[in-house]
Amino acid sequence: MTGAIGYLLCISLLSFALFGLDKWKAVHGYWRISEKTLLLTALAGGFFGALAGMYFFHHKTRHKKFVYGVPLIGLVEIAAALWFTR
Repeated sequence: MTGAIGYLLCISLLSFALFGLDKWKAVHGYWRISEKTLLLTALAGGFFGALAGMYFFHHKTRHKKFVYGVPLIGLVEIAAALWFTR
C-alpha cells in the first residue's frame, strides 16, 4: 500500500509542477506543454496535483475540458480506489 501512496504523491507533484511550468511558459511566450500531457498526468493518478495546480497557478481554469475533466478524473480514481480496496 505504501508503494501506491508514494506513486500517487510523486505523480501529483509532477502534475502540479507541470501546471506551474506551463503557466510560466504561457506568460513568457515559450513553447507550451500540451493539454494532452497535462490531462494524462491527472489520469495517471495525479488528480490532486492537477487540481491544486489549476487553482494555485490560475491556469486552465477557463477551459471546460479542465474545469470538468480533472474533477471527473478524480471522482473516477477515488471510486476505483474504493472499489479495489474493499
